Amino acid sequence: MSFNTFGKIFRFTTWGESHGPAIGCVIDGCPPNIAISERDIQYDMDRRKPGQSKFTTQRKESDKIVILSGVFQGKTTGTPISIIIYNEDKRSRDYETIKDKFRPGHADFTYFKKYGIRDFRGGGRQSARETACRVAAGAVAKIVLKKLLGSKFKIIGAVTQLGLMSCDKSNWNDDQIRKNPFFCPDKKSVKLWEKYLLAVRKSGSSCGAVIEIRSSGIPVGIGSPIYSKLDTEIAAALMSINAVKGVNVGAGMGAAFLSGEENSDEIRSKSGKTFFKSNKAGGILGGISTGQQIVASFSVKPTSSILNSRETIDKKGKNTNISVKGRHDPCVGIRAVPIGEAMLACVLLDQILMNRGQCG
Repeated sequence: MSFNTFGKIFRFTTWGESHGPAIGCVIDGCPPNIAISERDIQYDMDRRKPGQSKFTTQRKESDKIVILSGVFQGKTTGTPISIIIYNEDKRSRDYETIKDKFRPGHADFTYFKKYGIRDFRGGGRQSARETACRVAAGAVAKIVLKKLLGSKFKIIGAVTQLGLMSCDKSNWNDDQIRKNPFFCPDKKSVKLWEKYLLAVRKSGSSCGAVIEIRSSGIPVGIGSPIYSKLDTEIAAALMSINAVKGVNVGAGMGAAFLSGEENSDEIRSKSGKTFFKSNKAGGILGGISTGQQIVASFSVKPTSSILNSRETIDKKGKNTNISVKGRHDPCVGIRAVPIGEAMLACVLLDQILMNRGQCG
């Protein structure tokens, strides 16, 4: 299986399966002499790990990372950083009864048709379990970005829509995101979302979500036109996350409904400093950062593994029905927040290192 590596200069390769003994990543291209520890990476791992509330899968994984290489005396050496995460709570028996059936909405059918074999234990490589490795790589990228850009640099994500329930983004509060199990930035929406998702779970179904990621402190001039535009790379990175079906940068798809006057971000100067009166472009023009806040959002489809019976076929092509038991998120979008942050961080660092190479 090819294409398990992401990035150009700052690159990471992930490996492992959902029910294998372990998963992990190898990070290459990380600058040397960056202070880093397992504890630094663990912070983001703990935000993504399962079993933290009644609104996520009850699979119990500590997601404790172990750095095997690339760090010496607390600093990166410039050599590959290898990270391993052991799988601790596998229940492969949950999949025995459906191992010959294709789960609708999952990649079972396409994996089998492409490779002629598939790991039915939790989906194997296609499982969102793989995203833990991305979060580890993203945590490293955040640490490096903080070192290169200083205290002004920040990445934060939030769930702005849960199924049919949206939140008021004018009430966005960074601190509130960390205080509720939904990563919701609007305190007023939390109780409504709780009631809504409990009803979805009780019905045996699932729902989707929209996640917005914001990054500030990125200097003007980052991006590599024409075929490696900053927004191109961001869109590709976010689309690579499991269950993501759409990406917006700035106004995104909504820009089609705006007038030229509404969509253009007017530019002004005051006291020798340039600023924009709005940010419909999401901080990127012509594939190059404007120095504004970078804003991207992505939609996550409803969890495909649901209790309610669905029609499908088996490996022999016979019609059958399937009901997926086991432990699954009623909304996979909730835990996608730190994953989205990680992928954006990896893109930004990769592009900044490329910019250094060309422009100094």
